[in-house]
Amino acid sequence: MTNLPNMISRGMEPLFIFKVNGSYILGVYQGGLSDFDLLLKYRQKDAHSKSGWSRIRTPKHVHWAVDMIIKMNTESAQTKKFIESLLKYWDTVEPLKTRKQQVDLLSDKLIEEVGEEARQYKKLANKGEYSLKFLLLVAKLLMVQEKTNLHTAFMFKELLDALLDGKDIFKIISIATHR
Repeated sequence: MTNLPNMISRGMEPLFIFKVNGSYILGVYQGGLSDFDLLLKYRQKDAHSKSGWSRIRTPKHVHWAVDMIIKMNTESAQTKKFIESLLKYWDTVEPLKTRKQQVDLLSDKLIEEVGEEARQYKKLANKGEYSLKFLLLVAKLLMVQEKTNLHTAFMFKELLDALLDGKDIFKIISIATHR
């Protein structure tokens, strides 16, 4: 990818930058909630912007959930399989406790792993706002972030369960925006 946009956010240098599908750049920063907190920021290709990229944004659970609802409405079976795979991943996620774990997570290996997993769900590729590879990367990092900051966290799991169970949009949005 040439002409990468600046990913410095409020003077903070990213710990790692993931380049996703030539359309997204995800920067991972040191957060402030714990020693190994991860703060996610991204930029998306934007033909209407002078730079060709969006401003730096923070992915939220609600953005992720809305995209999953769109995918669910167009490819229900494939989306459910995707969510089930994320629930299995949730069960294996361990909180970050060392700098080495953080460095090992934030590597090209993760983006390769995410790319392989995304290829299993080709029917979802052009559904919704975000690419599946981007959503998968964000989901995995949000799960690690949650468990790192509070090992008993459950918000993302609750969101996945609600999507899989076909809860109504009000319940899903409520879970995704809960503070």
